[in-house]
Formats: sequence, C-alpha cells, structure tokens
Amino acid sequence: MKITSTAVSLTVDDVPASAAFLTAHFGFQEAMAAEGFASLVREDAADVIFLRRGIEVLPEDVRDQRAAGVLIAFTVADLDAEYERLRAEGVRVTMPLREEPWGERLFQVTDPNGVILQLVSWTAPDGR
Repeated sequence: MKITSTAVSLTVDDVPASAAFLTAHFGFQEAMAAEGFASLVREDAADVIFLRRGIEVLPEDVRDQRAAGVLIAFTVADLDAEYERLRAEGVRVTMPLREEPWGERLFQVTDPNGVILQLVSWTAPDGR
C-alpha cells in the first residue's frame, strides 16, 4: 500500500465556524466546500475535514455524534512564539503552556465547536 495523503475528519455542528478558525489562526486553506462539508489543506500538515453532524455521508449509527475526546496536535518549531501569536489574535487558551516530565511542552486552544487543538514541542526529558 502507498498512502498518498492523510486526513482527519471531524463531525461538528457548525462547519463554517471550525473551517474559519483553522483558516484564520492556523494557516489552512479551504480546498473544497459544500453544504455541511469543508476540506482544509496545508502543505506541511494532514488535511482536516469537517462534516456537519447529521450529514448523510456518515454511517447512520454515528451521524448525530460530535467530535469528542479527540484533539488535533501540531508539532511546531517555536512553541512560545505560537503561544504569544494566538493570544495576540484573541484565541482563548484552554490549557496553559506547560511541560510534561517526558519532555513534551504544550498548550491547547479550542475552536468554536469544541475541537481541541494542541501545539507541541519536544525537549529531552532531563531538560537538555
């Protein structure tokens, strides 16, 4: 098998709100959109697809579910700069900048539909 691209698809109530959030604050571009659907792309990341809750393209037993318990993580080169940029843009930080004992530095923001976006950088666990 040869994988030619990767996408994550999330079910939300307000597709345009989530699409606008990723476009405005994370540099994604809308590749395709229709009623209840938006496909966003960025050259250096997996594609993100938003589907409106209840849309018939989803299997019937999951149509009414929302994206929950899922987060999108982006590893970035300058976590501190991204933290300050997003705060300056008025994005509410829902998990403040922190460092885990295993060397992960991170913070989280949440889009208008409750989709969690986590920005990450890595350091050696001993701080080097």
